[in-house]
Amino acid sequence: MADTGSFGSIRQVDAGVLSVGYAEVGPPDGPAVLLLHGWPYDIHSYLDASGLLAAQGFRVIVPHLRGYGSTRFLDDDAPRNGQQAALAFDAIALLDALGVEQAVVGGFDWGARSAGIVAALWPERTRALVAVSGYLIGDPAVNRRPLPPAAELSWWYQFYFATERGRDGYDEYRDEFSRLIWHTASPQWSFDDATFARSAASFDNPDHVAIVIHNYRWRLGLAEGESRYDDVERRLAATPPITVPTITMEGDANGAPHPQPESYAGRFTGPYEHRLITGGVGHNLPQEAPEAFASAIADAAGMAADRATAAATTGGTDVRSHRE
Repeated sequence: MADTGSFGSIRQVDAGVLSVGYAEVGPPDGPAVLLLHGWPYDIHSYLDASGLLAAQGFRVIVPHLRGYGSTRFLDDDAPRNGQQAALAFDAIALLDALGVEQAVVGGFDWGARSAGIVAALWPERTRALVAVSGYLIGDPAVNRRPLPPAAELSWWYQFYFATERGRDGYDEYRDEFSRLIWHTASPQWSFDDATFARSAASFDNPDHVAIVIHNYRWRLGLAEGESRYDDVERRLAATPPITVPTITMEGDANGAPHPQPESYAGRFTGPYEHRLITGGVGHNLPQEAPEAFASAIADAAGMAADRATAAATTGGTDVRSHRE
């Protein structure tokens, strides 16, 4: 599948500990949408979906995560920290820097985890949530527990990254490594070399390897996080419910490790819907099925509007709906 477009110029803004590179499309006064990518992908996972949303009047903001693209740390000595709380705080800092009070937040892979944390901890900033693969907020103590061998096999790269050989191997072969993940995570996605190269350019960031390695080592309890996030991580370890209107999504051909919808449906206590996207759709759902993803964002925004109307009608009483 040929896909060689681009966002054009990338904007840059100081936000929290970062100078964040981000794409923005759509009317600047439209309802805000924040889209967060995963590993090993980049902002181009949302190129087509963001165009569809912009055409509907949304203001779509798509940042390079820390360690990707033109995003840089403002302090050369800052910890190259990839823990989940740090990435979620990056998202809030970006909204603050751009003057966005509330946004529909969407994501997949790392981005779904960050989006879920934003929705759980800052519901007042989250108009609605779209999360591919559902509730991904993690707890290193739980992650340290062994899984059956077949399940462990799918996490092979996590164990590889736990070694210095793995760090060096990823540094030397990051493009080959990432292409392998693309193929295994989306076995029916026929992307071409130009599509991969466009995203792989984002991995040349000087902090990329350090962030990726720390992320996976932190998950297994093999690397410390920053102490300023300790209280937040304790809250996240308790698997807080997500109360904002939410649509979770899954591709029918996701080759990456992912939980089953029935295992996380109860974590969403507001208006909720789950969608299975068929047709050989893999892990990178926003890029493989942009129409379905854009529809979910628009529909989640509609759920939020319906909830606000119902609350106003009933004097502030929440009305739960849309559950499957």
